[in-house]
Amino acid sequence: MSENKVVLSVRDLSVHYLTQRGALKAVSHASFDLHKGETLALMGESGCGKSTLNLALMRLLPGNARVPNGAIVYTRRDGSTIDVLKMNQDRLRRFRWSECAMVFQAALNSLNPVLRVRDMFYDTARAHGETNHHKVRRRALELFRKVRLDPERVFNAYPHELSGGMRQRVLIALGLLLDPQIVILDEPTTAVDILTQRTIIDVLLSIKDELNFSIIFISHDLSVAAEMADTVGTMYAGEIVELGPVNDMFYRPRHAYTLGLLEAIPRLSAGAEELTSIPGSPPDLVEPPSGCKFHIRCPFATDICAKETPPMEVVGDGHSAACWHADQVYARALQFTGAES
Repeated sequence: MSENKVVLSVRDLSVHYLTQRGALKAVSHASFDLHKGETLALMGESGCGKSTLNLALMRLLPGNARVPNGAIVYTRRDGSTIDVLKMNQDRLRRFRWSECAMVFQAALNSLNPVLRVRDMFYDTARAHGETNHHKVRRRALELFRKVRLDPERVFNAYPHELSGGMRQRVLIALGLLLDPQIVILDEPTTAVDILTQRTIIDVLLSIKDELNFSIIFISHDLSVAAEMADTVGTMYAGEIVELGPVNDMFYRPRHAYTLGLLEAIPRLSAGAEELTSIPGSPPDLVEPPSGCKFHIRCPFATDICAKETPPMEVVGDGHSAACWHADQVYARALQFTGAES
């Protein structure tokens, strides 16, 4: 990361969905800081709350969602701060896209099929007060070059004339149109082939360094997180259970769930041993278990895990974890990864 300035500070954020059975606790007491130029990856199983957390950051949650507690403090370029949860609609409209943009998960279906790409760029700029088509076109063509697309062809194309990887990169360019400080990427390499994934990763790494924006991204592919991220957060059952520098998270994890995810990854250096999977299923978030929510599936669990919720504690430089048996997990992780202590 290029600077130490915090551009987004999330504190004790919870999101509940109202259901017939009661409140589904999709996100519980999430806290983290995003720095200028930093890439933060969130990883975890489907349904753990990653997408809900990102939607909450832009206040794009559905109508049945509630935010019972928390703060999302955004730092403007001039150094002043504002809580996203307290923005009025006019201020929120300006915050979205010009200060924080999002590339949604369903990239292949996110572009309007009856509009040319140029019209989507003009409409986005117009919604934020920019009516000069020449200026918008110049900015769009510049961004297309940066994401390795043929500028003129793509600018005048309909979405169906573009491949999946091209559409994904069009969305990335559209997200950068108004020069935001933060870009949220939800599964940026999903539903594309391995070569296109490689291109998208290379594009993101190069333009992030060039334009110096911050990224929050979700990926089920831990290898993508390992390559792109500066900081990695592990989410389980709506909670951020571990947060730390990418090397620590992949070589010296301190939470049993993070270690379980790593042990389930096929390794090129592995011999004939079988892959280890995490037993069981994620808990019911309407009636979550007591104590550590992972204890039912955890090989390190003891009585205290079922009774008391572990606090988020510092376990290293910039590294924190919520696990009663972090030392045991650490010892097992060193054995598994072969890393030095």
